[in-house]
Amino acid sequence: MITKEEFLILYEKNLSGKCTPEEKQLLESYQDEISMPDDKWDAQFGNKKHIRQKLKNDIRQTLNHDYLDRVSNKRFYLKIAAAAIIFFTAGILVFKLYPNKTKINYAVKNQVDHIVPGSNKAYLTTANGVVITLNGLKNGSLLAQGNTRVNKVKDGLLEYGKKSSAGTPADTHVIYNTITVPRGGQYQLVLADGTKVWLNSASTMKFPVAFNGKDRHVELSGEAYFEVVKNTAKPFKVMVNGITVQDLGTHFNIMGYNDDKEVKTSLLEGSVKLLGNKAVAILKPGEQGTLNDQQNAFKIEQVDMDDVVAWKNGLFAFNDEDIQTIMKRISRWYDVDVVFSQQLKRKNFGGTVSRFADVSQVLKDLELTGSIHFKVEGRRITVMP
Repeated sequence: MITKEEFLILYEKNLSGKCTPEEKQLLESYQDEISMPDDKWDAQFGNKKHIRQKLKNDIRQTLNHDYLDRVSNKRFYLKIAAAAIIFFTAGILVFKLYPNKTKINYAVKNQVDHIVPGSNKAYLTTANGVVITLNGLKNGSLLAQGNTRVNKVKDGLLEYGKKSSAGTPADTHVIYNTITVPRGGQYQLVLADGTKVWLNSASTMKFPVAFNGKDRHVELSGEAYFEVVKNTAKPFKVMVNGITVQDLGTHFNIMGYNDDKEVKTSLLEGSVKLLGNKAVAILKPGEQGTLNDQQNAFKIEQVDMDDVVAWKNGLFAFNDEDIQTIMKRISRWYDVDVVFSQQLKRKNFGGTVSRFADVSQVLKDLELTGSIHFKVEGRRITVMP
């Protein structure tokens, strides 16, 4: 079942003429089934036209008297309340349902080209080199590899599981697949052992179809969150940019993009061992271990885990980060190019905003600090003092 957020993203793409034929088909198949965000707008109000009109009136009244005042008068503050995010999402829904009416002016002034957020999209490359585009495919069985069957459970989720054939000899060789999440994408994966993986934009992971060896290991480039199924007989290992993260059953996040100088491993539950550059470290819950190729020891520090995994929960969380780092994250998620008009003085930002907002809203929140400005031309964002 498509989610509200995914429905809104497809609506935005369709309005801008950027929907693929598969996405248009998906949008059309669900546009009559998407639920309204409040029980009081249920079927008791009559047909769809009446429901939409009620939603439009209620949300406009709420936005005019509450949300717009807060956006225009307050600075970019820490931890936006969940209610504000709900109102913002509902406001987008009103705009999409009535695209030819007067626009609610919460976007950056003079913003012409709408740059919508990322969505569930990925490519699966099998061991024999076949590339499968996952977005737009129907749910169900995709293929069988050895004793493993690959299923698309729902939009944005792929699952590897054993065939239901008792007595079938176990696979003796290892078959690898690679999942690639492009810029402007995200995807979830359940590995053959039940381990759950969330992949962020511009990330790639190579993994066995089935774990037949003495350990379970995957290779990562980018960012991913893991919930590892415990198996003391088979340690789980993630290799990323020369760093090995080893554990027996934990929840952790790894960020190691090729264009970043360091690899950050953040532990939410359990315990993990970090190995790299002949250095070894053990993380405890709440700790983050950082290492780059110039260090001979891991830097261990306490961090806010809610901020670390905010991306998985549909949020941008900027915790005292410089504008270059922030714009890298925006570039990956919105699939845009970012340039800097000149050398900017170092200034850090903090705050939380929805990843499902149009990029203009995110940029406007940053501009409210008064120290940074943006110019958007097509899919190019210029950062100015």
